[in-house]
Amino acid sequence: MFSDPHSHGLWAITAPPAPDTTPLQGEAAADVAVIGAGYTGLSTALHLAERGLRVVVLEAAEIGFGGAGRNVGLVNAGMWVMPEALCAGLGDHFGNRLIDLLGDGPRQVFELIDRHAIPCEAERQGTLHLAVGAKGLAEITERARQWQKRGAPVEVLSAAATAARLGTSAYAGALLDRRAGTIQPLAYARGLARAAIAAGAVMHTRSPALGLARAGAGWRIATPQGVLRAKSVVMGTDAYGSGPVFPEIRTQQVHLPYFNFATEPLPADLLARITPGREGCWDTREVLTSFRRDAAGRLVFGSVGALRRGGAAVHRAWAQRAMARLWPELKGVRIEAAWYGQIGMTADNLPRFHRLAENVITVCGYNGRGIAPGTVFGKLLAGVVAGEVADADLPLPVTTPQPAGLRRLREGWYEAGAQLAHLAGARL
Repeated sequence: MFSDPHSHGLWAITAPPAPDTTPLQGEAAADVAVIGAGYTGLSTALHLAERGLRVVVLEAAEIGFGGAGRNVGLVNAGMWVMPEALCAGLGDHFGNRLIDLLGDGPRQVFELIDRHAIPCEAERQGTLHLAVGAKGLAEITERARQWQKRGAPVEVLSAAATAARLGTSAYAGALLDRRAGTIQPLAYARGLARAAIAAGAVMHTRSPALGLARAGAGWRIATPQGVLRAKSVVMGTDAYGSGPVFPEIRTQQVHLPYFNFATEPLPADLLARITPGREGCWDTREVLTSFRRDAAGRLVFGSVGALRRGGAAVHRAWAQRAMARLWPELKGVRIEAAWYGQIGMTADNLPRFHRLAENVITVCGYNGRGIAPGTVFGKLLAGVVAGEVADADLPLPVTTPQPAGLRRLREGWYEAGAQLAHLAGARL
């Protein structure tokens, strides 16, 4: 499943092996069926198994196959939406709860990494949201004001201080968020899976859910070679949920493609100048650029776009130009790996909590912020299933999925538009 070098790239090369798993064969029973082995599903399984419930995870492909194994690896606090806009959209009741939950997300991620000794190259140096020009500086200044009002450890750095942290003077400033950091994302997913299995969860890969039907007081889930019966079901498929079971999880989201290139490991003299603090970075452009280092000193450099239908050549050429524009020493640097995936975007850029049927729940729609939200929402879903969290205590309203308008047209435009932007972008 990981044989395509454009699916998981560097992360598949450098992650520790996944735990041994097999497809579901024959009949099995559980208290809870978790469908999808990404961050949400794995966190749910871990926290339910730690409560002593019988948990079985069904994954259509492999652990971390979807967004969990393809993303940049930024462990961010909050969502793209600024706190005040988030409260305006959800109301203060839900908005403040959601902000508090996701603001604490990075701490919970790193706590799990420590507790379960997950080898995932965890870096806790913070992240830098980079301001492009005066408009970008105004944006991060306002974002900082709103988070500082809530007591968050964030600050705006001057252009000079930003240049000292990056080794380039291309930015007008940066928002430093000390709560955040970076990880090797596929390694984290595999580590969560190992922890869940150690706690008693059972995990079956290559076991897509082909059908779900009521069976007495519970549910019957059919896979190609087996049947799982469970009292409750948690859907952890999010943007990669394209199967026949609750396809509305996917169809309410518009896919935004995102790619990454990884350079060869950089020599020590360059590492001393290029992001020496090892922060994860992204900028304020609409077609944004992100970059970070891995543990071996590779620069991981990405943006919006898909590495297919001509996109691979266009985006690779853009990445090489853009890196050389930021750091002239990187002109001609060798690209060691390339990969891409899909970000699921909701209409208001906020996640959703759904009760899809009796005892069937999901949280989805992370809008490019999957690591910390997936982790904390998995813990929350475990609390809901265990009867410890009532609807009145949720950080999101219970809603019904609504299909995204002009979804296919918009997805095609994002992919084509990114190619057009990168054809012209970063010309020296």
